Amino acid sequence: MKNLKRKLENISIENFLKGLILYSVLVFLIIFLVFPLGTLFVRAFQRPDGSPAGFEQFARYFTNPAMLQSVGNTFFVAIVSTLVSVGLAFLFSYSLSRKNIRFKNFFRYIGMVPIFAPTMLLGIALIYLFGNKGILTAAGLGIPLYGKVGIIIAESIYCFPVATTILMVAFSGADNRLYEAADSMGTSAWRKMITITIPNVKYGLISALFVSFTYSFTDFGAPSVVGGNYNVLATDVYKQVVGQQNFNMGAVVGIVLLFPAVLSFAVDRITSSKQNASISSKAVPYVIKPHKTSDRLAAGFCWLITAAMLLFFGVALFASLIKLWPYNLTLTLKNYDLTRVAAGAGTAAFRNSVLIALAAAAMGTVACFLTAYMTERIQKFPKTRKLTYFLGITPLAIPGTVVGLSYILFFNASWFGIPFTSYALQSPFYALYGTIWIVIFADIIHFFSVPFTTAVTSLKRLDKEFETVSESMGVPFYHTLGRVIIPLCLPAIIEMFVYYFVNALVTVSAVVFIYSARVPLAAVAIVNLEGAGDTAPAAAMCMLLLFINLGVRLIYEAIRRHQEKKGQRP
Repeated sequence: MKNLKRKLENISIENFLKGLILYSVLVFLIIFLVFPLGTLFVRAFQRPDGSPAGFEQFARYFTNPAMLQSVGNTFFVAIVSTLVSVGLAFLFSYSLSRKNIRFKNFFRYIGMVPIFAPTMLLGIALIYLFGNKGILTAAGLGIPLYGKVGIIIAESIYCFPVATTILMVAFSGADNRLYEAADSMGTSAWRKMITITIPNVKYGLISALFVSFTYSFTDFGAPSVVGGNYNVLATDVYKQVVGQQNFNMGAVVGIVLLFPAVLSFAVDRITSSKQNASISSKAVPYVIKPHKTSDRLAAGFCWLITAAMLLFFGVALFASLIKLWPYNLTLTLKNYDLTRVAAGAGTAAFRNSVLIALAAAAMGTVACFLTAYMTERIQKFPKTRKLTYFLGITPLAIPGTVVGLSYILFFNASWFGIPFTSYALQSPFYALYGTIWIVIFADIIHFFSVPFTTAVTSLKRLDKEFETVSESMGVPFYHTLGRVIIPLCLPAIIEMFVYYFVNALVTVSAVVFIYSARVPLAAVAIVNLEGAGDTAPAAAMCMLLLFINLGVRLIYEAIRRHQEKKGQRP
């Protein structure tokens, strides 16, 4: 009887702890995701004095020729850069997956480099190549860089590694039986491409198209460097909020910016589920058959892409090491002296960015894993778990610009006016504004979905009997979590940490609205330096961020390979 009573007490305590963790995660997502977005929507339907405006500001926006043109400009550059980046990524992924070529790992690693660099670095490299005094311009290969051409090139490079990653996964799901049957029937290579390869990867291709479109549609970094007078929505938001202090119209632009991202998110979720369902358990892995002509063409294409990437980042490195382009090409390391950068705030900006990236990575990884564990492995509170899961994947549909704008609207208010009433409540969150913490929380929310889904995928691979056996033996769930689940999911947890760190270190769209003079940031300092004409110091700071991210990634790869050799990976 005593044992039964003790067991019941343990169960009640465990349920309390489970509920406490789950509801704590839910409250965190509501405060730092739902409330800011809700404030954004409310402000879009209000006048500056707080009175209801209905769709008045939307009508004003869409009847303004200049603002309406920026919508068309944004769609144009996003569509063209998406087609270019996905087209190149398709050929690159196909070459690496289906052709017998050497140095595949080298090609793949170089193709992924843009992920680790601020998008401003791509714009700076383009200026040194195709600007008025650019290297290729002087050689007679100039292009009209500033405007849509420069943005499209920068966004195409920016989206290329993302599209490549998605398509590499899609190509890995090929069933060799289909190709064997086609070969036995004498089917040509072109017909196999049309009837087998493309249909097999169509969901991955659609996902790559929409994800790339979202990235290029919402990016702020590249347009701010090479956009010139060519306005796009991301820079429009910045001008409305920072330049004109028109927060209500900024909220309108933010909502306009949100709709394509939400559409892309919905399509990506649908295609991802169908992609998973299309892989048969009886599928035979694809076998690469040598074909000299096509293999040489594929190798040549991969070398061309790799050479282009090395050219861009080599020029950016060169730009950071010279005194004054193009008049004084003497090599110097003074541009890397952060005490001389950004009016002496370069060191503080760089230090803050690294600390924020570390804090966001640590806190975000814990938050994402706990959210995934509570929604995936705990059977209690079904409705709350579904709501928490929905909020966990929602940030994937929210551009960084919208996150930053919603944060400045929500956390900058010392009082909350109850919508469409004369009542107000004092804000307990106002103390966060202007501190390092608001940037950390913005990064955590902005990049929440990918680590969260990574953790969910990792947890799905584990047998649910772990919790069942532990419960039958009276072992608390947190002991099972700490001694069994976390060690088995450690590779995924490390990958989540690296993802958070890499992205938090170089993001600019999510933090350009909420940083303060007390908390300077490297990514924002780069934008300001480039705008002031200090291109070499801006390039140097970009390269420092790139070197740190590459170093972190190399450490992660070394750890992963070590664990694989020891057989620790589940």
